[in-house]
Amino acid sequence: AALAVGLAALGAGYAERGIGSAAVGAMAEDDDLFVNGLILTVLPETIVILALVVVFIV
Repeated sequence: AALAVGLAALGAGYAERGIGSAAVGAMAEDDDLFVNGLILTVLPETIVILALVVVFIV
């Protein structure tokens, strides 16, 4: 169970690394992209939350 959540967290962290840097670069050019960057940065975290739900169900 811990392995499932841990691997999901590693994958989400890896995805957030690229998304976060791209979002910050886009926001440096245009401040209106903050909301889009925030949403795209938070999306990979849902993978970890869903993995945690699966662990509690199993």
